[in-house]
Amino acid sequence: MQSWPGTPYPLGATFDGSGTNFAIFSEVAESIELSLFDESGTETRVPLLEKDAFVWHCYLPQVQPGQRYGYRVHGAYDPASGKRSNPAKLLLDPYAKATTGEIDWDQSLFSYNFGDPDSFNDDDSASHMMKSVVINPFFDWAGDRAPRTPYQDSFVYEAHVKGLTELHPAVPEEIRGTYAGVAHPAVVDHLKRLGVTAIELMPVHQFVQDSTLLEKGLRNYWGYNTIGFFAPHAEYASAGTLGQQVQEFKSMVKEMHLNGIEVILDVVYNHTAEGNHLGPTLSFRGIDNAAYYRLEPNDARYYTDYTGTGNSFNMRHPHSLQLIMDSLRYWVTEMHVDGFRFDLASTLARELHDVDKLSAFFDLVHQDPVVSQVKLIAEPWDVGPGGYQVGNFPPLWTEWNGKYRDTVRDFWRGEPSTLGEFASRITGSADLYASSGRRPFASINFVTAHDGFTLKDLVSYNEKHNDANGEDGRDGESHNRSYNLGAEGPTDDREIQLMRARQQRNFIATLLLSQGVPMLLHGDEMGRTQQGNNNTYAQDNELSWVHWDQADEPLIEFTRAVSKLRAEHPTFRRRGFFDGKVVDREDLAGLPDILWLSTDGSQMRTSDWNSEYVRSMGVFLNGNAIAGRGDRGEKIVDVDFIIYFNASDTTVPTTVPSLGLDHPWEIVIDTSGEHSGEGPFEAGGTFPLEPRSLVVMRAYAETPAEPDHSVAASVASLTTPIPIIKRPDPTQ
Repeated sequence: MQSWPGTPYPLGATFDGSGTNFAIFSEVAESIELSLFDESGTETRVPLLEKDAFVWHCYLPQVQPGQRYGYRVHGAYDPASGKRSNPAKLLLDPYAKATTGEIDWDQSLFSYNFGDPDSFNDDDSASHMMKSVVINPFFDWAGDRAPRTPYQDSFVYEAHVKGLTELHPAVPEEIRGTYAGVAHPAVVDHLKRLGVTAIELMPVHQFVQDSTLLEKGLRNYWGYNTIGFFAPHAEYASAGTLGQQVQEFKSMVKEMHLNGIEVILDVVYNHTAEGNHLGPTLSFRGIDNAAYYRLEPNDARYYTDYTGTGNSFNMRHPHSLQLIMDSLRYWVTEMHVDGFRFDLASTLARELHDVDKLSAFFDLVHQDPVVSQVKLIAEPWDVGPGGYQVGNFPPLWTEWNGKYRDTVRDFWRGEPSTLGEFASRITGSADLYASSGRRPFASINFVTAHDGFTLKDLVSYNEKHNDANGEDGRDGESHNRSYNLGAEGPTDDREIQLMRARQQRNFIATLLLSQGVPMLLHGDEMGRTQQGNNNTYAQDNELSWVHWDQADEPLIEFTRAVSKLRAEHPTFRRRGFFDGKVVDREDLAGLPDILWLSTDGSQMRTSDWNSEYVRSMGVFLNGNAIAGRGDRGEKIVDVDFIIYFNASDTTVPTTVPSLGLDHPWEIVIDTSGEHSGEGPFEAGGTFPLEPRSLVVMRAYAETPAEPDHSVAASVASLTTPIPIIKRPDPTQ
C-alpha cells in the first residue's frame, strides 16, 4: 500500500476527494501503526514514519470514505509514572468523525488481567473493539442559515433522540429513535406548535455502553459516557454507520433550521468512557495517558475524579484543550449546530484544585471567533470540592440555574419563607448575574430536567421509586422538593388528580413567564411519567420514552398558549434587569417598571416579605418601562400585566390594585380554570384567587388590535377529570 508523508494537521482522518490524510498526537509514543480493516475484519498495518511536534502522520491515496481504522501505539507501559502504552490494544482515533461497531468488554480490552491490577495483558483487542471510520465530509447544505435566535426570545426543549421518537406513531418504524426521526415533520410540527426555538439534545457524541449495566440487562440511556468527541452516536443513525450517520445528523440540523429551530448539544468533555485505573484501554489512555487525564500527583496510577465517573479530562494540557476546541469548532462549522450545554462544566474550569472562572478553557472559548459566537450553557457544578458554581461563570456564558429550580419547586409545594427568593428567581436572578455584566437571559430556567422527576412525577410522588435500576434505591436524588398532594403515585381520587393537573400548569406558566430563558423537559408538556423513577440513566425502555399516544392534550394546548403569550409580549422577554426606577408615561407619571403587590391591593410590605406564612402575592409589570431598544432602535412598548401567585391550599380574596391607570384588567390565564376570560375588572374589583393557582391579568382594551382568546380557550376544559394511566412495569 502506498504511503505518503502527509501533513500533521488537521488531526484525524481527512478525506480530500482523492485520498485520506491521517494524523494523531502522542508525546509518549515510540512508534505508531495505523491499522486498516476490510469488511471481513482483516487488518493491514501501516507504520506512521512522519512526526512533527509529536503529531504522527501519513497520507494514503487509496483510502476512501467508509474505511474502518484504528491505531496501535508502541511505548512504555509504566502505570506508576502515568504511561500506559500497549500496542496489543486497538485504539479509537480521538478525532474520528464516525465509528462503527461496539465494544464487548472482553478481557483483551484491558491492559491487565482481571483480578490482578498490577499485571500486564497483551491479548489483541481488535476483534472486540469499535472502529474509527473515514467519512465523506461533503454535504449540500443548500444555503442553510442558522436561526440565531436571541437569548431573550429563546425557548429551549431538552430532548433525547431515542426517547423523543421511539414511540411516535406518526414516525415510520425504521427511523424511530434516530436523527431522521427527530427531523420527521410530526416531531418538528409539535415543537413549532409549542413555540420551541431550540432543541437541546442529550449526548449525541459517540458513547460506550457500561459493562456493569449490560450485566444487569440494562443500557446506558442518557449517554454521559463519551469516547468520541467528533462522532455522532452511531446507534441513533437509521441509514448506516460507515459515515452515513454524519450525513443523517447534518440533514436533521438542516431540517430544524428550515423550521427556525436551533440545535444545541449536551456535551461531555469533563471525562471519558475509559473510567478509572481499572478501566479498559480504548483510546486516550493508550495514546497519551498523562496528556489526556488528570492523574493523582502522589501516585500517577490513579486518576483524579471530579466527575464521579472515574476520571477527569486534563484541562491543563495544551493538546487536550486543543482537542476540545477543535471538537467545538467542528460541530459548529461542519455540523452547523447552534450551541452547547456543557455537562459538569465546573470540571472544565479546574486548574490546580479550585474552580477558577479564568481558567485556560474559558480564555480559549472567549477568544475563539467561532465558538464564542454560539450559545454556551454551563451546568455549573461538579462533585469535587467547591464545585457548585451557579452564578460564577464569566460573561458570554449562560447557566442552568439550579437555584431557580429549587426555589420554584419549594414555593409551589408551600414551603415557608420563600417569597423573597422566589421573586428574585422569576425576575431573572439579578443577585447571581447582574454584577458580572450579564443579563436576565444568563439564567436558563428549568423546573425539571433529564436528571430527576418528570413534571408529572414531581406532583405525584414524595419519594423516588428507583427499584428498576437495580441499586436498591441508593441512586438518584433523595431531596426532590416534590409533593404528591395526598397520595403516592397514581390515584383514583378525582380531587387529587385535578390538583396535580393544576400544579403542572402552575409550573409551566411560572417557567414560561419568568425572566430568563425557559427550558422544558421533553414530554412534560404532555404529562409524561417515569413512575417515580428520578434517575432513568439506565432505562432505555418504555419507562423513559415519550408515550405520544397517552399525551395530555389539554396540557399541551395550555403550554402552547402560554408560550404564545410569552412570544407576543416583550414584557416577559426583557433584556435588562428590573431596576425599580420611576418611568413617566402618558397615562400616569411616576410608576416603576415593577411593583410587588399584596392580594389586598396594596404594595407588599416588609412584614409580608419576612412572614414565613405568606404564600400569595402579585407582581405588576409595566409595559411602558421595558429597558433597551428594538432591532431598529425603536422604543419597546407593551401592555401592562399583573401576575398573581397563590401557593396556599386556601382561596385568597384578591383586590385589583389602584395604580392610577386608566384601564381595567382582564384575566387571560387562570391555572385553576375557574376565571379565565373574566373581566374587565376596575381598580378595587375583587376575584377569588383559587388554591394553588396562578392568574395573569392583562390591561384590558375594549377593541384590541388583534383579539386573541387562545389562552382563555386553552384552559376552558381544565376542570375535567384527568384519566389515570397505569403503564406496565418495563422490568417485568
